Amino acid sequence: MTTPGMKLPPGLVSNLQDVLKKKGNPAPEENDDKSNNKKDDESAVQSSAPVDDFDPSKPVIFVTNSDGIDSPGLIFLIEALVSQGLYNVSVCAPQVDKSLSGHSYTFQESIAVSPAEIKGATAYEVSGTPVDCVSLALSGALFAWSKPQLVIVGVNKGPICGNDMFSSSAIAGARQALISGIPSLSISLNWKKGESQENEFKDAASVCLPVINAAIKDVENGTFPKSSSLHITVPSSPLENKGFKLTKQSLWRSKPVWQAIAANRNPSAARFMSNQPGMGLQLAQLGRDASAAGAARRLNSQKKNLEVVESVGVSGKVDPNKTVKYFRLEFQDTPQEETDENLDFRALLSGFVSVTPISVSHMIEPDIEKAASEWITAALQTDN
Repeated sequence: MTTPGMKLPPGLVSNLQDVLKKKGNPAPEENDDKSNNKKDDESAVQSSAPVDDFDPSKPVIFVTNSDGIDSPGLIFLIEALVSQGLYNVSVCAPQVDKSLSGHSYTFQESIAVSPAEIKGATAYEVSGTPVDCVSLALSGALFAWSKPQLVIVGVNKGPICGNDMFSSSAIAGARQALISGIPSLSISLNWKKGESQENEFKDAASVCLPVINAAIKDVENGTFPKSSSLHITVPSSPLENKGFKLTKQSLWRSKPVWQAIAANRNPSAARFMSNQPGMGLQLAQLGRDASAAGAARRLNSQKKNLEVVESVGVSGKVDPNKTVKYFRLEFQDTPQEETDENLDFRALLSGFVSVTPISVSHMIEPDIEKAASEWITAALQTDN
């Protein structure tokens, strides 16, 4: 029996389980299976979790992202957190890239959850969105802890500034934590296609580590801001940054461009998979027959293969008499006229690490409220 704050080495735990089996005494998990044949799916997932070195004396940091569990930004961030030995690190991240999915849940459809191999952390990959990941983790259905001290979403690929925050699933994940009463940070890197290097994600994590450590301390002593989440955008060449700068959300936006594409793939396959909401769960169940790592990788590979098939804009309805057109969404930067150096994108372009508070409050700013009031008054007077 252990006392609070103590932990048994994983090797010793494994040896004890082996000894119990050889003596004919089943391990506790096996007894539980025999005594309860009606375990729900969440318990089944939790029982398949890898043995970790959870230390109740250390704070819990929960990490997710929008780019997917295999992304270098997530891996380097977890590596930086684990290397300090100060925290219990738990991870639940999308299987594939779920950027720009906004604050979306997977509703009325099962999601697949599988253990993932990330050194030093208890990790799962999920077929849903970042908001699904945060919501599931904080629900108590997946992890043993009651709640984390801090939720971090990142390091995400590409800057998130201005109005793009509304469509960002990374910001949504941090916002979901805030809605649930958990302090949160989101981190993104100003990645430049054709110029940036993968190692810059590691540098970005290193640059943000002091802020993360300070946030944990302030959460523990009750001085961390409770009304807002903080979004941190690291400039290109992170180690050359000019320092941190508190910024305001700008009106910056990228322009959505829909490109028509040729129907060079079999649309019936896309329709079939779009009509199979339980397919991910079935694939995950098949994968569990092998090792956790192998299952996760196979499931991830299958999902990636499905993602590249063009989706059909007819809600999965099959009608051979209809002509189907295909479009793919891309984004382009647009010229920005705002010149305030305290705006998020201006600070970023100047080489600063932008730190933008994001609130879930529905309070309207006084000047906006005044303008709206004057307009309504004038409009009503005109009608009369």
